[in-house]
Amino acid sequence: QVQLVESGGGLVQAGGSLRLSCAASGPIVTINTMGWYRQAPGEQRELVATITKGGTTNYADSVKGRFTISRDNAKNTQYLQMNSLKPEDTAVYSCNADITFRSGTIYYRRDSWGQGTQVTVSS
Repeated sequence: QVQLVESGGGLVQAGGSLRLSCAASGPIVTINTMGWYRQAPGEQRELVATITKGGTTNYADSVKGRFTISRDNAKNTQYLQMNSLKPEDTAVYSCNADITFRSGTIYYRRDSWGQGTQVTVSS
């Protein structure tokens, strides 16, 4: 019922920039914390950044100063601006959102995930 759709991945040279977007749709009542995670081949998924509904952000040490997470609550969309990209940033990036939605008269709260988008940084 609730869906997260990502866009903006691709291939970029080291030092370049990409902007990821993640739009949530469905019978959404409210979206709490949103975030981005990534998983490189052979590695575990790791947190990249999170942002609360009020705008408080948190970043992995490896991306601080280079990546910026933001959200547009009116559009139920979050963004990840990635600058000064490095080959080690290569991974599948997935968005996540803590969503409260309604089905009939019942409210649910679910941790929802996007399908993932590939980011490849060449050296």
